[in-house]
Parts: sequence; C-alpha cells; structure tokens
Amino acid sequence: MVHEEMKKNLVDQVSCWLKIFDDGSTDRTWMGPPEFEFVAKPVPAHEEFIDGVATRDVAVDEVSGLSVRIYIPEGISMDGPKLPVLLHFHGGGFCISQADWYMYYQVYTQLVRSAQAICVSVRLRLAPEHRLPAACDDGYSALCWLRSVAQAKSSEPWLDAHADFNRVFLIGDSSGGNLVHEVAARAGSERLDPVRLAGGVLLHPGFAKAERTKSELKKENESPFLSLEMVDKFLALALPIGSSKDHPITYPMGPNAPPLDELKLPPFLVALAELDLILDPELEYIEALKKAGKDVEIFNSYGVGHCFHLNKVPMEMDPQNVAQRELLIAAVTDFIKRH
Repeated sequence: MVHEEMKKNLVDQVSCWLKIFDDGSTDRTWMGPPEFEFVAKPVPAHEEFIDGVATRDVAVDEVSGLSVRIYIPEGISMDGPKLPVLLHFHGGGFCISQADWYMYYQVYTQLVRSAQAICVSVRLRLAPEHRLPAACDDGYSALCWLRSVAQAKSSEPWLDAHADFNRVFLIGDSSGGNLVHEVAARAGSERLDPVRLAGGVLLHPGFAKAERTKSELKKENESPFLSLEMVDKFLALALPIGSSKDHPITYPMGPNAPPLDELKLPPFLVALAELDLILDPELEYIEALKKAGKDVEIFNSYGVGHCFHLNKVPMEMDPQNVAQRELLIAAVTDFIKRH
C-alpha cells in the first residue's frame, strides 16, 4: 500500500530569504532576482592560494557540529611574525546566511589581504530552529576553542603556525555585530589566557528596540539586504519566545540589559552607514558606550545602506559603493594594526 506524502503548508515567509512550514521545517532557497542569487551561494574551501588567500573548513566540536572557515593570506612564513586573528560572526538576522557564502568570502578575503590577518569565520546555528542565545553560545564556544588551540589542548595547523593569540579581534556584520558585543561581554568575566581580546569591530550592528525609530520609518532606507519586514520577522523568529526587541541581545543599551559601565569590553570600532534602516539604535548604542566610559571609535560610510559592502551587484555598478567599501576596509585594517 502506497502512502501519500503529507503535504506541508507555508505558514510564513520573510522577503525573498526564508519560508517556514507548519511542520517546523524551513526553506532558505533564494527567491529573489536571479542576478542576486550568487551572493548567497557557498564558495568551496580551497587550501591552495587564490588571489592571495587560502581557506579551509574545520570542525571545532564533533558533538555539537560547530565548525569554522579559516582564511590565511599568502606570503607568510614559519619564522615570520605572527598574525592577528579575526573571529568573525556572520549576519542574517540570526535566521539566514552561512559563513561560506560568497558575500562574506569576497569581503573577508580582501580584509585578510589588507590587514595581513587570519580570519576564523564561525558557522552559526540559525533560528527559528535554534533560537537565541544559540548563536551567542556558538560565538563564545569558538572563542573558547581558540583558547584551547592557544593552550595546545587542541590543534589547528594554520593557527598553530601563524596566529598571534595576544591579538584576537571579534568582528561581525549586522546581527553578527550583536554577537561581537555579547561574546565580548561574556569574555570580560572569564579567564581566556593566553588569548587576549584586542578589540571588536561591529559593522552596521543589528540593534533594534520595540519602539519604532525614525530611521526605520524611512522607506528609502529599505533594500533586499534589510527591510522593516525583515527586522520585525527575523527578530520575532530569533528571540526567545515571549521576548520583545527590547531583549538584551538586540537592545544591549536598554533597561533589560546589564549596565554597560559594569562590563569589561575591549576597544570597539563601530561602522555606520548613512542610509542604514537601523541607524538610530546604532547611534544610541555608541552614545551609551561613551557615557559608560568605554573605548569606542566610529567610522561613517556615506550614501550607502545597511551592509552595503557585502552586496557585490551594486558594488560593480556604482563607483561610490566601491569607494566606500575601500574606505571601510582601510578603516578596519587601520584599527587592527593600531591594536
């Protein structure tokens, strides 16, 4: 007897990025314009150097499934100086994207070459299958793995040979910027020796709050990379059930979060985009850091929107976007070299 397969029904959809079905399953197949699809496609790891960078995928924890992608620049030698380590957290509203997507590959290969650094990009668990704080736990677990490698309790040949564990930087785009704050805050109360957090780079961090902000209401600030629908739906799917956007992970400067002046944080660089839909909460975060006496620098990109540097299509069509990305990469490189 042949059983007819149960048909699952669509219960929600977020823009062109995510479908959710009544059986709890999800579909993250790109549904937008075909010419944009390649930015959300994985790039295979390559241990040979291509355009000055080699990459490899490493399983960090076989039990949990946590893994990372490592980038190293060409031209480094066994007896040369050790390189700073960038622990990268990808964005996607905690619900989409992966560390091996082209949008991250094309930026972090450039940054690795520019900064002469090693990048360790964490493959984060995604909501709604894994609600927060799952991604925060993954980010912190990856930092603890770096400590284990630094202590020679674990081994990773590229890191063993070339990593300067005294200069570890957290870096994240969009919701990955939230993780920079969260992981740094956790690390501030723990012993990481011989790892030292030298700094954090928050690129257009995905901060939000329950009350609508002026920047959110500017329709001209919406894009396929960030719309008001995406902010609302992704965070509703990602935050613990019953939580609002005033949760500490999305609103770390709010009344529900630990007081910033009580946190031990490394120096931060916060990158802003003039046309970012969530610019207002980002500005509020910076002011709260300053008020708490924290070391924070700001870099502004003009005439561009949220995470513009990840989207190669307009990058190729608009010279302003290209110029702004070059300036952003240069600013992050300079921050790393000074710390």
